[in-house]
Amino acid sequence: MGNLLWIAIAYVMGSIPFGLVFARTFCGVDPRTGGSRNVGATNVARLCGTKWGVATLLCDALKGALPVAIALSFSDSALFHSLTALAALIGHLHSCFLGFKGGKAVATTVGVFIPLAFGQLVLAGIACLLVIWRSGFVSLGSLTLVTALPVFLLLYGKWKLLPLALVVMALVYWSHRENIGRLARGEEKPWQKKHHDAAPTGGPADDATCAASTDRADDQAHCGCGCAAHGEPGATPEK
Repeated sequence: MGNLLWIAIAYVMGSIPFGLVFARTFCGVDPRTGGSRNVGATNVARLCGTKWGVATLLCDALKGALPVAIALSFSDSALFHSLTALAALIGHLHSCFLGFKGGKAVATTVGVFIPLAFGQLVLAGIACLLVIWRSGFVSLGSLTLVTALPVFLLLYGKWKLLPLALVVMALVYWSHRENIGRLARGEEKPWQKKHHDAAPTGGPADDATCAASTDRADDQAHCGCGCAAHGEPGATPEK
């Protein structure tokens, strides 16, 4: 009876929408209506800044780590530990405070595996960060994390945690189904926008020059912004 009660408590703890709390309290925005419309750390960082994204990440991880760590302290059952972890994850995915909607459970996944398999989590986390660094896509890194985790658990002989890791992988893949579609179509937004030169190297194209030439349709058709730095209509652009 006590174990079932703790699993229910883990679900409620996992349901706490820290991203929504931080964004509304400190930024005056609702992450469910802006950006990717997700209450997770990545969207909060986009809308409110990095520090609030990091705060959301840490708290979402904590709400996974804490109930599992407490479960480890009073039970030796791997099944109970796994069910506690899943309850916290499902709470984040289907929060009782958000009409049974929620985030994508990546930070909470990290949290539940901190007390269960810290070494293997670090290895999967390194793979995740490398993919984000090379690709710029947090979603792709998140999918890498949950894919690599069961592989490392298998390699290190942590068989009892393998079913949990596989279920978590399925849940995270499902929560990222829209991201997967955008990645396949080349439409996914990178974590940081790529910066390109605003003007050709032959001369600056300041805002005033661009504004003054916006009514010149020929220039706009030629360079896409109507900047005078690209020359008069029919002229060869500077290089």
